[in-house]
Amino acid sequence: MRLKDKVCIITGAGGGMGLVAAQKFAAEGAKVAVFERDELAGQTATNDIVHNGGEAKFFQVDISNEQQVKQAVAQTVETFGKIDVLYNNAGVMPSADNSVVNTSEEVWDLVMNINVKGIFFMTKYVIPEMEKNESGSIINIASFVAEMGCSVPQDAYTASKGAVVSLTKSLAIQFRPKGIRTNAISPGPIETPLLMEWLVSDEAAKKERLDRQPTGRFGKPEDIVNCALYLASDESDWTNGANINVDGGITANYF
Repeated sequence: MRLKDKVCIITGAGGGMGLVAAQKFAAEGAKVAVFERDELAGQTATNDIVHNGGEAKFFQVDISNEQQVKQAVAQTVETFGKIDVLYNNAGVMPSADNSVVNTSEEVWDLVMNINVKGIFFMTKYVIPEMEKNESGSIINIASFVAEMGCSVPQDAYTASKGAVVSLTKSLAIQFRPKGIRTNAISPGPIETPLLMEWLVSDEAAKKERLDRQPTGRFGKPEDIVNCALYLASDESDWTNGANINVDGGITANYF
């Protein structure tokens, strides 16, 4: 097992890519701390892991709330004794996020509070725990839009993911001498219920996006989680400060 006995915090682990990550990490021997704001989703994910022979515990936490993060991290250490991996998966991409000229301050702040401040709080309280063992892996989920502009903008989301990439590099330099490596994964468009519901009803939009995708398909959550498994495992000991594009090649495409 690639993650045997590693204690892994996964934020947003109640659904989507976070749920797939929690399941796969547990199957690889990890003890999973399910960080999730939605109580039902988080407890359901945890119960499913335990039912399938894995080890997990649910912690209800809003990662944009510093005190909740501080308490949940402390409870994780009390439960499992240490933290080996922090997988900053949680994020939001609201439909009201558009160009800077017509995005509200409320939407902008919502995106920044979860996508950027949430990672700030998580790393603020997890890194000192990793330092105690002089070991750890931090995995931040960014996005291919951190490197590319888009004629259909989501400017708050794009700005937030650019911040995630920059923060990843700063943490990688600061803390690798203390045994902690930090990397980012930038997914391309991933098959989620929200994306697929929109594209299924708009064949022209779906074709336009797939025409730019060399693989001819959208990504699946497993495509991202398989990369995260590598970064969480000891196999990635010399991988630090990287932003890995797992996007089917879309960021390499000119036309």
